[in-house]
Amino acid sequence: MFTGIIEALGTVTAITPKNGDYQLHIQAGKLDMSEVQLGDSIAVNGVCLTVIQKSSAGFQADVSNETVRHTAFKQLKAGSHVNLERALTLATRLGGHLVSGHVDGLGTIQSRQDESRSIRFQIAADPSLAKYIAHKGSITVDGTSLTVNAVDGALFDLNIVPHTLQETIMATYQPGMKVNLEVDLIARYLERLVLSQNEEKPGSPSGLDLSKLAEYGFLR
Repeated sequence: MFTGIIEALGTVTAITPKNGDYQLHIQAGKLDMSEVQLGDSIAVNGVCLTVIQKSSAGFQADVSNETVRHTAFKQLKAGSHVNLERALTLATRLGGHLVSGHVDGLGTIQSRQDESRSIRFQIAADPSLAKYIAHKGSITVDGTSLTVNAVDGALFDLNIVPHTLQETIMATYQPGMKVNLEVDLIARYLERLVLSQNEEKPGSPSGLDLSKLAEYGFLR
């Protein structure tokens, strides 16, 4: 598990083919590698990867074809900057929200607009994720925990302050770029809880409606 608070900007130094998939070689920037052990998890642009080799300056991780198919990793090349976060511990402050490091889908940067010292991005999510994205809710974009400022169907807006722009790869975002999205775990579990209760009642219709929301206490 992660918090979505980026600890360092890393740099891809090499992408090495390995028996049909590949290994990522990452220079870890200001991430303290002395505290990283082989087998530890590090989120790279929001994707949970396992450290298989390390040095004082960086680490290597295996990446499967499955990961490449379902993430924006296909855009990576030597020299690409990446967001890095080590897995949380019980002593970690949860400054963002609970993040699993499992990408739910891809988003596409639609627009970028300066707003005083901040930048406002509009992102188009995969339509299947729209129901999990809420105004003022949390979403993870390339591993960064962010607050949704506006929603219109599968389109959502983010207002990114200067500190986040400095500490993450978001300053490099341009229209057309793909990003990794992970929706809020609470939304996922709430949906599963409601659907599983329906499944316990043979013949019950699936999906949410106003009567079900009232039954479960969400409407008065």
